[in-house]
Amino acid sequence: MKDNQPLAYFREDVATLGDRITAAREAQGMSQTAFARRLGVKLKTVQNWEEDRTEPRANRAQMLAGLLGVSLSWLLTGEGDDIPEPAADGTPLPDEVGDILDELRQLRLDMSQSAQQLGHIEKRLRAVQR
Repeated sequence: MKDNQPLAYFREDVATLGDRITAAREAQGMSQTAFARRLGVKLKTVQNWEEDRTEPRANRAQMLAGLLGVSLSWLLTGEGDDIPEPAADGTPLPDEVGDILDELRQLRLDMSQSAQQLGHIEKRLRAVQR
């Protein structure tokens, strides 16, 4: 976490997985409801993750990292690529850049889900071939 982030309550040295999910989501300007919808999970699921009541499964954690624009390593351990810094002058990114980044995150999420689906289909095919 960079010093100039607006999340004053966040301390990297004591942050939990839930804290990192919350900080990254807020840095993206997403509400819990929008975040849950984009991930295809219930709002309560996101709330439980952010409050450290439950943890996302490994495949979902990868999707979280992609959607939030952080590394999986940082999300899980606090080490690695963290929340991107805002522009040097504090101005928000232009809408077009934000839209492109949203598109990239969605594509990464779609690819991850497609890879999981492909794995399930391959398992079914191997089972039928036996």
